[in-house]
Amino acid sequence: MEATVKKLRTRPQAEIGREPGIVRPSREEAEEAVRTLIAYAGDDPDREGLRETPRRVTSAYDEFFAGYREDPLEVLSRTFDEVAGYDDIVMLRDIELHSHCEHHMIPFIGKAHVAYFPTDRVVGISKLARVVEVFARRLQTQETMTAQIAETIDKALKPKGVAVMIEAVHQCMSIRGVKKPNVATITTQFTGIFKEDPAQQARFMMLATERGRG
Repeated sequence: MEATVKKLRTRPQAEIGREPGIVRPSREEAEEAVRTLIAYAGDDPDREGLRETPRRVTSAYDEFFAGYREDPLEVLSRTFDEVAGYDDIVMLRDIELHSHCEHHMIPFIGKAHVAYFPTDRVVGISKLARVVEVFARRLQTQETMTAQIAETIDKALKPKGVAVMIEAVHQCMSIRGVKKPNVATITTQFTGIFKEDPAQQARFMMLATERGRG
């Protein structure tokens, strides 16, 4: 499978987890907007098969973009100090994610691999997956999401380092434009020991990309 690898720049931490300062339209206004799009596509929003579509689409958006209503830093706010001397990386591999490209509002689907090297505290492993979910359920670019996940973990846990890798297939490239299906985009972000120590970075990459395990 083809792969595009991109190196990322860190975004300002002030942007982490902040919902844009906008006034949301009402549900009725959102449904009317869907009716307009149906008509723009060339169909009749009042015909039987489409009559309930605006309601359904608006409900789907509530689910697709639920991440705007959650604070990822709050997700990681409960930590544990008792680690019995554990001094190595904590890694979650193959976290499934579904997000929407902010350019075309079309899904991209893939997996995230997330690791951190704790100092004196750890977080429940499900919370790492939850942070991925919070950022995925927003309008995104893959590059931005990768950086946001790493920055959030780094800020909340203050570990020795964080490593994030995301592999995803973008439907905006598969079904429109160049129409090249099954092209995986790969993005990475490293902080601390994973950025400074090539051996730790290589170890993370090996664990993230190792296949045929189990």
